[in-house]
Amino acid sequence: MNDRTAETIERHERRGRARETTRPPLLDTELEHLPPELRWREWMGRVEAVIFASAEPVSRKVLAKVVGRNCDLDLIIEDIRAELVGRPYELVAVAGGFQHRTLGNFSDAIRTALGSAVPEGGRPLTKSEALVLMTIAYFQPITRGELSTFFGREISRDLIAALRSNDFIASGPRSPTPGAPYTYVTTRAFLAHFGLDTLRDLPDFEALEDAGLLSKDKLLAGDVPVAMAGSPDDDEE
Repeated sequence: MNDRTAETIERHERRGRARETTRPPLLDTELEHLPPELRWREWMGRVEAVIFASAEPVSRKVLAKVVGRNCDLDLIIEDIRAELVGRPYELVAVAGGFQHRTLGNFSDAIRTALGSAVPEGGRPLTKSEALVLMTIAYFQPITRGELSTFFGREISRDLIAALRSNDFIASGPRSPTPGAPYTYVTTRAFLAHFGLDTLRDLPDFEALEDAGLLSKDKLLAGDVPVAMAGSPDDDEE
């Protein structure tokens, strides 16, 4: 072995040792050294800590990384929720994951202290934007042309851009109609913002129609749920 070969081997060994020292330590997820009750408490703490530290809903796949293979995440979530009873916040299932949310009856206190909540990087929706967003949510995937036909007037690109800027909608598959225009669909951010786990949590449209609470005619007339609209003084597009 010549000097150059020896130097090359030594250099690779040093690099390997450096990678080992910078690699994060493996997390003991099984915790077999702990009695069952303490093991369960540790898993609960880990799950809640991960959810608390994240600004976005945390998926089951991510949470599974910090607990044992035989840990029942549903029971963990159930026990965490039980311990949060009486607290001003709760653990909810939104956008395919879990997130801490403050209770609605504290909204006035939060607004007084922090001001009105506005979507990050955006502003409250106008009534027109809320109407279009609601229509996309129920009839997605849907094109801008189909939205225009639905409302009997052109839905502007600026309005679509406003919904995109709040990350409420994204491009869906191309429509099989002439010109193959892009369709629009709602996003995980839409689900998270409106406290929905999946689109199946949207109120059943047919049931709302049967109850006389919502219909295509009401949408066209501008009758939109307050939760989706901004200030009553918002200008329409």
